Amino acid sequence: MLATQLLKAEGILPVDAESAVLIGRVWSNVANGPCPVTLRNGRVLDLSQIAATVSSLLERDDLLGLVASGDLPDLGALDDFLNGSAGRLLAPIDLQAVKAAGVTFADSMLERVIEEQARGDSARANEIRARLAPVIGESLRGVAAGSEKAAQVKALLQEMNLWSQYLEVGIGPDAEIFTKAQPMSSVGCGDKVGLHPISEWNNPEPEVVMVTRSDGTILGATLGNDVNLRDVEGRSALLLGKAKDNNASCSIGPFIRLFDGSFTLATVEQAVVTLLVQGEDGFEMTGESPLAAISRKPADLVGQMRNRSHQYPDGAVLFLGTMFAPVKDRRGAGQGFTHEIGDRVEIYAPSLGRLVNWVDRSDVCPEWVFGTRELLRNLVARGLGEKV
Repeated sequence: MLATQLLKAEGILPVDAESAVLIGRVWSNVANGPCPVTLRNGRVLDLSQIAATVSSLLERDDLLGLVASGDLPDLGALDDFLNGSAGRLLAPIDLQAVKAAGVTFADSMLERVIEEQARGDSARANEIRARLAPVIGESLRGVAAGSEKAAQVKALLQEMNLWSQYLEVGIGPDAEIFTKAQPMSSVGCGDKVGLHPISEWNNPEPEVVMVTRSDGTILGATLGNDVNLRDVEGRSALLLGKAKDNNASCSIGPFIRLFDGSFTLATVEQAVVTLLVQGEDGFEMTGESPLAAISRKPADLVGQMRNRSHQYPDGAVLFLGTMFAPVKDRRGAGQGFTHEIGDRVEIYAPSLGRLVNWVDRSDVCPEWVFGTRELLRNLVARGLGEKV
């Protein structure tokens, strides 16, 4: 049985889905390929004749009007894509660059320093946390990145020999912006997410993901799981690529919600993202990440990603980071949290819906084989080459 068969439309959509402008992407059995879609009254409506890719769709200045038009082909009920009878739900992006911002919350800054000090050894984390939290944790709260206060905190921590490369990007003038995954490689709601088999200390990272077009305009938001290998990154920050970019290690969805009169950037800035992990061993963990606690505004992070020195002609999405770093013991006292195979991971925000995935090893998850070349071949064969 497919994992997606356990999901229902009403369980993954925003609370105000009837009025939300949602953009997604499905693999349609009828079309025999991926289709940009919108959702209306639980029905999946095809946007392929307007734009064959989500990337090109988001470039349209008349986007909201196009999505609201009444004569779009009906591909079926969303539930039919969740149970596999009509196809399957994909990540709601395609050609866009997939970027992420790191160390954007005070709590996560502390955990990154702990990983660095522990050199990837989870057994040492509790002792280091108890030693550093009273000093670093209190110093960082309420400090705006790049501010005069941040510079004062930096000078103080340097005097105490507690400064770290993670604190530099956390409260210094320059944000950490890295490539999370390659275009076309992200998995969607209902898919498996992958952990590299070498990792014994890892965690989900529930995040809001900003969606931009090529000129850097923020068009909307979605949810993401920036799956992270804490032991790998803890060994060396130079292993960030191996810690972050693996088969099925990036999940995005379920849908992009476009900005309109009722959903704006201000709405996103007040979002609270919650996390639920349920294991086959009976383990359960919850947490939350209020975006209001972020140390850099989303628009500032997007500006550091896309500017005159760095462009993304196919658009880009940006993970904003998380303040949630799980420490609940799982394998024994003092061991902290790590995933087990089969974990169900649920990331939720009322205005964005629910992103659900199941955990497996990256070398067991389906291989990524449908890349840009395959997409172009598929679209040309379907007569959509001019719509790219």
